[in-house]
Amino acid sequence: MEIAGKILFIVENLPVPFDRRVWQEANSLKKEGYEISIICPIGKGYEKKFEIIDDIYIYRHSLPLEARLPSSYLLEYSYALFWEFVLSLKVLIRRGFDVIHACNPPDLIFLICLFYKILLRKKYVFDHHDIFPEMWLSKGGKEGFIYKLLLRLERMTFKTSDISLATSNSYKEIALTRGKKEEEDVFIVRSSPSIENFKRFIPEKPNSALKRGKKYMVGYVGVMAIQDGVDYLLRAADYIVNEKRRDDILFVLIGEGPEWSNLVKYARELRLHKNVIFTGWKQGKELIDLLYACDVGVCPEPNN
Repeated sequence: MEIAGKILFIVENLPVPFDRRVWQEANSLKKEGYEISIICPIGKGYEKKFEIIDDIYIYRHSLPLEARLPSSYLLEYSYALFWEFVLSLKVLIRRGFDVIHACNPPDLIFLICLFYKILLRKKYVFDHHDIFPEMWLSKGGKEGFIYKLLLRLERMTFKTSDISLATSNSYKEIALTRGKKEEEDVFIVRSSPSIENFKRFIPEKPNSALKRGKKYMVGYVGVMAIQDGVDYLLRAADYIVNEKRRDDILFVLIGEGPEWSNLVKYARELRLHKNVIFTGWKQGKELIDLLYACDVGVCPEPNN
């Protein structure tokens, strides 16, 4: 099969193939005849510095820490940017690429893309995963110098890109207004699970044993970082279980992330060990069984 072109993905916040959006995009492009290379961080279960999965070339780098303070953000992002550039040179020499498909956060990868645009006329596709200035606020930041700097970096990211991919209409609006992109250069590409996998694993009826003797089950699925608001869910569970004396509800938290250990500790402090369980990441039939047994699904992200 003749290669349609070569695309280099750069993603910093999650390893691949764990990052399902990036992995789906990469596989879709591979099916259209493109050769795909990906640069991403090392993560739990994805520790190899290099591997080939489904004919996709994956180059990984370590990260020094999960940042919480401005100074540690600078260290984390500088370290990641350095290794992303080094690995991009390695991909350029070994495999080559025509397009860089860069995913935020943070809004710094445009610096690498700008280098290749100026020197080698490479194209740059910006995949807008998160509104990074607002993410800073959701992590406790203020609307001061750093917030204004992040808005500036966001504008530079949009300005440098040839086209931008938005995950929703609201993200597209940001690309058109704050990013000053032209309508014809912004495309909505939504993320979704495989419907066929869901159909394949859906049981005939919910498995009541998963409720561990409780009448109701509340489920959360996702990454557990500061901005995801899982601590709000635990406080809600504390109010329901300990103040309202409702012992017939089980809260199932599916996933992991940088806040996972803090959340487990917090649940223990709130005396929720009988009503809150942390399952870690689940997939396939295990995940579908848990979801199908839930009476309520929640998304506790802060309103920002």
